[in-house]
Amino acid sequence: MLISLPSAHRSRKGNVIDRRTFSRILTIGTAGASLPALPVSSASASAPTSASAAEGKRSAIPLAAELGTHTSFGPLKQIRAGELNVGYAEAGPAHGPVVVLLHGWPYDIHSYVDVAPGLAAAGYRVIVPYLRGHGTTRFRSGKTFRNAQQSVIALDIIALMDALKIEKAILAGFDWGARTADIIAVLWPERCKALVSVTGYLITNLERNKAPLPPQAEWAWWYQYYFATERGQLGLEQYKHDFAKLIWKNVSPTWHFDDATFDRTAAAFDNPDWVAIVIHNYRWRLSLAKGDPRYDHLEKRLAQSPAISLPTITLDGELDPFTPPGDGASYRGHFTGAYDHRTLKGIGHNLPQEAPEAFAQAVIDVNAF
Repeated sequence: MLISLPSAHRSRKGNVIDRRTFSRILTIGTAGASLPALPVSSASASAPTSASAAEGKRSAIPLAAELGTHTSFGPLKQIRAGELNVGYAEAGPAHGPVVVLLHGWPYDIHSYVDVAPGLAAAGYRVIVPYLRGHGTTRFRSGKTFRNAQQSVIALDIIALMDALKIEKAILAGFDWGARTADIIAVLWPERCKALVSVTGYLITNLERNKAPLPPQAEWAWWYQYYFATERGQLGLEQYKHDFAKLIWKNVSPTWHFDDATFDRTAAAFDNPDWVAIVIHNYRWRLSLAKGDPRYDHLEKRLAQSPAISLPTITLDGELDPFTPPGDGASYRGHFTGAYDHRTLKGIGHNLPQEAPEAFAQAVIDVNAF
C-alpha cells in the first residue's frame, strides 16, 4: 500500500516510497546502519533555492523504530520552571541535538507518542512537555493568574529550557504548539535552532483577529464562539471528554482512532486548571479577556507580525479545516530563511499523530538546513 504523503516521501524523480520500504529503512536504522538521507521535495512551488541548497548537505540520519505502534512514553518527569511545575516526557541520548515537541488543543503529549521514539533512535534528545493546564503540569501557586495568552505559553517553554539547561533546540509543534514555537522563533531566536510549524505562521494579531472571516472559515471555529459564553464554559466543564472527542472527529475526518487512543490523551484534561486555561486562551484571542500587563511589550512586538528568519519547514494537513487555501502561499512571506513547505494528503489536524513518519522526517530535514 502506498502512503499518501507525496511531498514528504517522494524522490527527486517522483518515485513514491511504499510503506514496506519505509518500514525497512526504519528497522535498518535501529541497527545503526548508515543510509542515504531520504530525499525530499517541496509541495510548494514557492520554496526558495536556500532549501534546495540545504538538501545536498543533509546528514545521513535514518529514522529508527517502527512508527505507529507506541502507546506510552514510560515514566514522566517533573521540573520547576517559572510559574509552573512542568510534567514532560524525555527520550533519546542526553547529549544529542535537542528537539522540543509542542502539542495543541484538545490534545496532549501523546500526539508525539510515535514521533518521539523515532527521533530518539535517530540520535535526538526529545523533550515533550505538557502545556500549562494539561496533564501533570501544575501552577506552583494557587494565586497565579490562570493566563493563557500566546506570549505566556512561549515564556513557559523558555523557562523549561532554562530549567533543563538547554541553550538552543529545534522547536516543532502544531496548533497551540506551532503558535508557541513561532513566537519563540521571533522573540528569542537565539534559543531556536530551527522550526517545524504545522499550518505555518500562527502568531495572533488581536486587532486583525477582530475582523470577520468568510462563513466557511468561521464555521470551523464554532467552539471558539461557544467558549465566549458562560454556557460554553459550563458545557466544557460538564462534557470535556465528549467535547474533545467531537473536535477530534471533526478536524481529522480520516483518522480512525480507537477509544484507548483517545482516553490516553483525555486523562490530561483532568488537570484542575484545564478549563480555565482553555477558556482564557480563546476569549483572549477574541479580545474578550485581558492578558497580563507584564507581557504587553511582548504582545506589541507580536502584533507587528514579525518575520521568522530561522530555517523552517511548514506542514499542512490536506483535510485539516484550519489549513488555509493556496498550499502555504498565504503565510509564505512570513518566513525569510531556508524554507520548505509540505502538504500531507489525506491528513487532518493532529498531524504528528496521524502522520508521525512525515513529522519526524521534517524535524530531521530542517536540522540539516
